[in-house]
Amino acid sequence: TPHGLGHLIGIDTHDVGGYLSHTPPRSGRPGLKSLRTARVLAEGMVLTVEPGLYFIEALIEPALASDKTSGFFVPGAIDRFRGTGGVRLEDVVVVCADGVD
Repeated sequence: TPHGLGHLIGIDTHDVGGYLSHTPPRSGRPGLKSLRTARVLAEGMVLTVEPGLYFIEALIEPALASDKTSGFFVPGAIDRFRGTGGVRLEDVVVVCADGVD
């Protein structure tokens, strides 16, 4: 699943990103429809970036069984991590005029 931005950090510490009327609409495409926000980033915004790797049996089994997707996986490597749940990293970044800090 693609990972986008996490959530805004603000007065309420865990402000929602959301889809507002003046921002791009939520995508209906698989994987993209779950992204938390489509806001246009502006200098001074503070938000999280939360990449993760999850081992979800209900998603792994069909992917391994499918001719279309099985070639993207190394079953032995996946087996080593089954049952762990996965891992997510959360970092907070500040949008600057010339990048992020």
